Amino acid sequence: MSGVWVFKNGVMRLVENPYNQSGAGESTESSGGQQQRMRKKILFHLPTGEVVSSYGSLERILVSLGWERYYGGENSDLIQFHKKSSIDLISLPRDFLKFNSIHMYDIVVKNPNIFHVRDM
Repeated sequence: MSGVWVFKNGVMRLVENPYNQSGAGESTESSGGQQQRMRKKILFHLPTGEVVSSYGSLERILVSLGWERYYGGENSDLIQFHKKSSIDLISLPRDFLKFNSIHMYDIVVKNPNIFHVRDM
């Protein structure tokens, strides 16, 4: 995971490519005279070999793992899942186009040996 950590309004977040906020596709940037490739990440479901390409497929997998949609939040910009057997909460942007590697790694950490983040 590469990028720049930004601290704003008491929240720290990773900006993967601060020079290209659209996050679409691959881009290159010059840093210290070296070219670095910023690649788009994908969420890979290990048991089925499926690339998660929509919230529909992700929700189907999460539900099979015991996660449930959480409707208690007031923020309509988020889709949230919780597991009764834990205190974990997965929060995702409602717009799948804003689903990025930070969200993917959150899912990976909360579901060990089930998901993997890969370069596209």
